[in-house]
Amino acid sequence: MLTPNTAGSSPRDTPTTGAVAGSAEGTAVPLARRPYAAAFRALIALAAIVGVGIECVYGRVPVVLSFFTIWSNIGVAVVMGWGAVRAWTGRTPLPAVWTGGLLLCISVVGLVFHFVLANEASEFNQAAEIAELTGAKAVANQLLHTVTPIATVLDWLLLTLPGALHWRHAAQWLAAPAAYLTFALIRGALLSPDTPTRYTYPFIDAAAHGYAGVLTNALVLGAAFYALGLAIVALDRIRPAVGPRENRISS
Repeated sequence: MLTPNTAGSSPRDTPTTGAVAGSAEGTAVPLARRPYAAAFRALIALAAIVGVGIECVYGRVPVVLSFFTIWSNIGVAVVMGWGAVRAWTGRTPLPAVWTGGLLLCISVVGLVFHFVLANEASEFNQAAEIAELTGAKAVANQLLHTVTPIATVLDWLLLTLPGALHWRHAAQWLAAPAAYLTFALIRGALLSPDTPTRYTYPFIDAAAHGYAGVLTNALVLGAAFYALGLAIVALDRIRPAVGPRENRISS
């Protein structure tokens, strides 16, 4: 998932999938297709698409598209779908910085939902509203907050080669939550104070906590993002390779 090895780079930086050097005439021999990896990633993408689709059908699309959960799941649909196509056709995988960043964002979605929003002991809990969800809305909630995070983690652990992530990636991945926070605060400032979904999450509600309070919450969440990013990189460097090599889809 990284650029080809150049002078001074380490073996860790060299892709192990995709086209490889062939005969003395310089032909390339593509690696075999990875159907199981492709199928699993396609199912993850489908789960994200269905979840986002249900939310759009039952809600106002501009509001639905304002949540970090939706941003992250759209990322899952795109990256996993693209990764499925590349695995099916035997092409080189996507860059590790992309897939690792997606892993971080969707993991945070799952963790924040289950330990903050759905946790009755949390200051920011929305457990009562969550418990009222039924039918398709309840299905979408589970797809977006439970299924896609767990499946993305399993994809990383079982179908990717270890050692592709670098420490610098943890800092680079902070661009995603920073961009979302900027968007959410600008959106909230532009909407009328009586808009029900003026602020998408209680911990970034500037009307309730003030900008100083939101900044404090953002710094705490940013630190958590960075710590989890570092943990993902550290685990990537020590985890064993699992499963048949031909179905792994990252270098």
